[in-house]
Amino acid sequence: MDRETVIVLDFGGQYNQLIARRVRECNVYCEVKPYTISLDEIKAMKPKGIIFTGGPNSVYEDTSPSCSREIFELGIPVLGICYGSQLMAHLLGGTVKTAPVSEYGHTKVSVDTTDILFEGASSESICWMSHTDYIAQVPEGFRITAHTPVCPAAAMSFPEKKLYATQFHPEVMHTREGMKMLENFVFNVCGCIGDWKMDSFVETTIQSLKEKIGSGKVLCALSGGVDSSVAAVLLSKAVGKQLTCVFVDHGLLRKNEGDEVEKVFGPNGAYELNFIRVNAQQRYYEKLKGVTEPEEKRKIIGSEFIRVFEEEAKKIGAVDFLVQGTIYPDVIESGLGKSAVIKSHHNVGGLPDVVDFKEIIEPLRMLFKDEVRKAGLELGIPKYLVFRQPFPGPGLGIRIIGEVTEEKVKIVQEADYIYREEVAKAGLDENLGQYFAALTNMRSVGVMGDFRTYDYAIALRAVNTSDFMTAEAAQIPWEVLQKVTNRIVNEVKGVNRVLYDCTGKPPGTIEFE
Repeated sequence: MDRETVIVLDFGGQYNQLIARRVRECNVYCEVKPYTISLDEIKAMKPKGIIFTGGPNSVYEDTSPSCSREIFELGIPVLGICYGSQLMAHLLGGTVKTAPVSEYGHTKVSVDTTDILFEGASSESICWMSHTDYIAQVPEGFRITAHTPVCPAAAMSFPEKKLYATQFHPEVMHTREGMKMLENFVFNVCGCIGDWKMDSFVETTIQSLKEKIGSGKVLCALSGGVDSSVAAVLLSKAVGKQLTCVFVDHGLLRKNEGDEVEKVFGPNGAYELNFIRVNAQQRYYEKLKGVTEPEEKRKIIGSEFIRVFEEEAKKIGAVDFLVQGTIYPDVIESGLGKSAVIKSHHNVGGLPDVVDFKEIIEPLRMLFKDEVRKAGLELGIPKYLVFRQPFPGPGLGIRIIGEVTEEKVKIVQEADYIYREEVAKAGLDENLGQYFAALTNMRSVGVMGDFRTYDYAIALRAVNTSDFMTAEAAQIPWEVLQKVTNRIVNEVKGVNRVLYDCTGKPPGTIEFE
């Protein structure tokens, strides 16, 4: 399918996926590619624009990631951000040095509003800086379009060659007019019109799935969460009775969730799906016994998922395809090119080396979470399912710090149920991006009645986010937190302390492990 595309070249920056997300907010399709991608591959994609990400390295070091200077001769507009701006300067003959004064966080930047990148922006704007190097001298042909008291080239441009660069990060929400700057690049520099829409995605995806699968049999990993539900409905519309959905209850779900999933997708549910429920709780508890390292837990849970699916496939007969609800943040956070692996997702980094299927199909692989929700609405999935609270594939296994046991699972299930119930009663649930209770591995002394206790601490988490790439801790009213705390301590055996997590993303992740 021909569609206008912007490529994000990843040089190891922590915000690479967020850049792509912001471009898609302009209704322009965007993919993140490793910086090692060849010029021929770039040409084949026919991108309308290219964006270089930030990164932790210094461009003047021999081992730092780089690309061919010829990329600037392709006639494709390029925007360099942070490390990407320094790389552009370095490759084109400018000078990059260690900055006399580093800049981090909110910074007042003076910009030239006559430059197309800053059209409609304020002459002084608050931007997010994060650098120890700086462009000491811009390359020939470039002019400086923004500066700070300590950064003489906070932005530069060469309009005739459609080359632009910013030392700051326009993609993060801390840069107040960053979205305007990205829109200027995407629309005014690259000439995009914004043709990336969910209705066209749904239609073309269903058609491509029909062609790919043909008469083959399909097994879908159904957790009942938003991603796997949308993937399942996409497949059901594409291949109908060729699809069998397997729901694995690994004993790490929220309270009553297994029964709720079966009610929605099972034989008496609203969808015409072949539905199989596998109760594998004890199998998972045994596999996780004694395991405390987060990545190891994720990989064990992911590996068991595949083993269970293989077993079910053999009962069904020959199965050609396995469908998973992998989404784009899963792919990127599991490591893309030279990016850092933030965490292995059960349906990306947790896959075993040998999988007994012809092929794995991931129809949502290139979508962000809110795009998945839009696709769900396009498919006619009820709103209450589409906007259900996100829940990770490894389930409570990553909301329990340390070893996972059946006792700990029950503790966090009960605490989480109380928390969600009180948040809903207070009318806060629809305005929160994600909220849940987690079980810490900390035990402390308490007193209940006339008795000394030595029990666990529950941590409550709630964040505000639109894209799940960045998030801020939500300010839950104190009276709600008090009520939740009192109920958890009084009603959940084994807990004598409740904490509230005030950490954003970054530096934390939304989940606990």
